[in-house]
Amino acid sequence: MNKNKEHQFKGVIFDLDGTLINSVEDIADAMNVVLKQNNFPMHNVKTYEQFLGSGLRDLLKKAIGNKNNDSAFIDTCWDAMIAIYAANCTNKTKPYNGIINLLDALVLRKLKMAILSNKADNLTKKIVTELFPTYNFETVIGLTSEETKKPNPKTALQISEIFGMNPQEIVFVGDSGIDMQTATNAGMFAVGVTWGYKDKNELIVNGAKFILNHPSDLFKIL
Repeated sequence: MNKNKEHQFKGVIFDLDGTLINSVEDIADAMNVVLKQNNFPMHNVKTYEQFLGSGLRDLLKKAIGNKNNDSAFIDTCWDAMIAIYAANCTNKTKPYNGIINLLDALVLRKLKMAILSNKADNLTKKIVTELFPTYNFETVIGLTSEETKKPNPKTALQISEIFGMNPQEIVFVGDSGIDMQTATNAGMFAVGVTWGYKDKNELIVNGAKFILNHPSDLFKIL
């Protein structure tokens, strides 16, 4: 995982949850309300950290487990959870230490920035608008279709077109193996962060070419 000396990176795509923001408490709170309403056992924050990565609907199914797999019931729980979460999604959610300084520095260096999340698109945009109101991201994209969910590289490649640059000129920063797979599938430089919800080994196994222990470490490759 040495620094890439062949390319001058011109753009950065960030994952959202576990990369830019710590959102797990708000997600856990919303999901636990729904579990309690249905007399299911609730989970702690650490457990929800393991559930994250493939979108909130996937997290909901993991939280419910095998207690009830009826699709209508899942839909009912989903609607309830999303309504609660949408109203409370920035109660406890905050950027990680060092993220604001990192974004400020990237702006000064005139690097293009975007956000790509497996969180629902409307929630992704709402959170970014509320927590990062002063940053001019080229685009902020959440999940609109299961077919384009990361690690499918389709949306990442669309962002490279929005940037007006080749995938090889883009750093993709995330906290999960899914993010590293997405970067690799898109031909981008995969960078994993250790402050998120997944461990360092998962990042390396899934293709991380560089590991950040602090947001400022990104400048070692820029």
